[in-house]
Parts: sequence; C-alpha cells; structure tokens
Amino acid sequence: MKDLKTVIKFTMSDMLKRKSFIISTLIILILIVIGFNVPKIIKSIDGDDLSEKLLIVDTANIFEGNLEILKNTDSGYEIQIENKTYEEIKEKIEQEEIDSAIIIEQKENNIQIRYIVENTNMMEGVPEDIINTINTMYTNMQISKLGLTAEQLQSITPNFEFTLEQTEEEEASGNIFAIMLLSIVLFYAIYFCAYQVSSSITTEKTSKIMETLVTSTSPRTIVLGKTIGIGIVGLIQMVIIVGTAICSAKAFLEPEMINAVLDMSNITPYLGIVTIIYFILGYLAYALLYALTGSTVSKPEDIQSANTPVAILAVVGFYLSYFTMMNPTSELNVFASMLPISSPFCMPFRIMMGIASTTDVIISIAILLVTIFVIAHIAIKIYSNAILNYGTKMSFADIIKMYRDKNN
Repeated sequence: MKDLKTVIKFTMSDMLKRKSFIISTLIILILIVIGFNVPKIIKSIDGDDLSEKLLIVDTANIFEGNLEILKNTDSGYEIQIENKTYEEIKEKIEQEEIDSAIIIEQKENNIQIRYIVENTNMMEGVPEDIINTINTMYTNMQISKLGLTAEQLQSITPNFEFTLEQTEEEEASGNIFAIMLLSIVLFYAIYFCAYQVSSSITTEKTSKIMETLVTSTSPRTIVLGKTIGIGIVGLIQMVIIVGTAICSAKAFLEPEMINAVLDMSNITPYLGIVTIIYFILGYLAYALLYALTGSTVSKPEDIQSANTPVAILAVVGFYLSYFTMMNPTSELNVFASMLPISSPFCMPFRIMMGIASTTDVIISIAILLVTIFVIAHIAIKIYSNAILNYGTKMSFADIIKMYRDKNN
C-alpha cells in the first residue's frame, strides 16, 4: 500500500508539473470564459439593441393606421412605420439606418407585399412571423367591419391546442443540448486522461525511469498507481472545467438564456454522484487498455499507432451513445447503456432523462466492473513482461504470447 501511494503521488506530481497540462487547462478555461462572454461582446460592439430594424410602408393606408400596434409586439424587430418611397428606402438601407423594409401596396383586387433587403442571399429570408401577423391583422379588420358577434367570430377563428404524445410507456424528458454537452465533457475527460497513461508509460521507458520504478516496486503497483494518479488529476481537471463553465454561465449569461439552453432542472445530487462513478469506472477501463498499449512500444512516436485500436473503441462507444440520444427509449439506447465501451457516456444521460431504473444502473455498473477486472488482469500480466522491452513495437502475436507466458 505504501508503494502504491508513492507511485500515485509521483504520477500526480509529474502530471501537475507538465507544461502541456498546465497550458492546455488554462487555454480551455480561457476559452470557456470567452465563450460565455460572446453575447456580451457582441452586445457591446453592436450596442444594447441587437434587434433588426424593419421599416413598414403602407402606401395605400390599407391598414388604416393599425400597423402602429406592431411596434409594441415582441417580434424580435425594431419596427418603424413611415411613408417612404422606394428610393428613400434604398438610401436608408445603404446608410444602415434600417436593415430591411416591407412595402404594402394595393394591386387591383390583390394586396402585394414587397420585402426589401440589401442582399437577396440573406439566410433568414422573408420574416414569416411579421407577414403572418400582418395577414392576421388584415383578416381581423375585415371581420370586424362585418359586425359579427363574439360567438360568430369565435366559430370562424378557433384556438387549436397541439400536444405531442408517444405510445411507448417510457417517456424521456430533459434538455437535449445540455445532455449532449455533458456527454462531450465526459468523453473528453475519460479519453484524454486515459491517453495520458499510455504517454506517461512510454515516456518513462524512454527516459529509463521505468527501470528504477521496477526495481523499487512491482509492475502491478506501477500500473495501478499510475492509473489512479492520472485519474485523480483528470477528475480534478474536469471539476475545475465544469465549475468554471457553470460559474461563467451564471455570471455572464442572461437567466432566460441559461434556462432555455442549459436547463438544469434535471441535474440532481444523485445524477452528480452517478456521473462521477461512471467517470471513474470508464476512465479505469480505458486507462488500463492504454497502459497495455503504452507498455508495448518504446518510442514516443509509436504511441499513436499503438493506441489506435483503443481510440477506435472509445470513439465508437461515444458515438453509439451520442446518436442513440435521438431516440432515448429505443432498445439500442438500452444496449449502449449496458455495453462497457459506451455505458460511461450513455447511462448518466438516461438517468438525466428519467428513463433509467435503479436496476438498470446496477446491472450496467456490474458489467463495467467485471470488464475492468478482466482488462486489469490482462493488462497487468502483459505489462509485467513488456515493460522493459526497448526493442521495436510488439505485434499482436507477441502480446498474445506474453499473456500466455506461465512465468507471470
């Protein structure tokens, strides 16, 4: 136990002193703070009012002055009602006094609406909300002139209520954006922290530090110590990143925007505990695989090719859980939450969406634990034989031969 603590402390100290770790963490934190400040930066550049300026011209007074009502509606536009010619409108747009204009004209028995913009390639196109509002206003004006009673008016303008229902018994709820964002954070934490195990082992083999470690303690202690040490540092880094993101969101974003984009109503202490558990278990599974691949190479330039199979597993697991979120009650999503390579990314979000039972969580964790023990057994046995290999990168056949060696 004393040797294990020594290796953990040595690994943590080595990770925390690395310039690459410090710089990458600082860059991530700076980008998070800047990212949450983007709305304020845009607001300070463009001014307090970010709404688009829209001029509406009623050339024939078809609406009898009622268009003034649009100024008080929450349409997302700063609406101006003036009587201008096309040339005057064009000049206003060129001088950036307005962004666009709507000209309402009477053409025989039809009403023509012209939408004037500087560039017809504008992605937003015709403002349908404004057009629909104008259409509704005109309809109501004509109805009111007919002198209909309230009951007659209600009969021709009913209020339709729409609801979305599903036939499956399980019902998923939750902000899909927040769920996907949390999935990406977990994948980054697990994948890149686990990758550091492989890099650390290969680097120490190159610098001959491994020879000193092996003579001081057992290979099993080295594997577990380095895996746990880097995992603790990774967990601390993840907590700092998530904490910075939450604090930045609360400090720099409007409350309405936070509630709309990052609905935190489903974030509970239970979800937080389960997420940390899956981070630890997911990290252990991938870190032990990376420890195995790291021990099979002796040159830093060979790390990437040796780690490719594990990286493919991680990416497959991530995308399997990511895409099944689109249909969270499907059997494939249940499978992804049980499969060891994808359950660390998938199960926390099934819990967040309220569709994972306690039994599902227990079974998933049990499968992941069994997988970790199997990987640990294989990784430590191969590591014991391969750790002092300074030759060329070992083939898959060499790895199998080392595992079957009865001397370890």
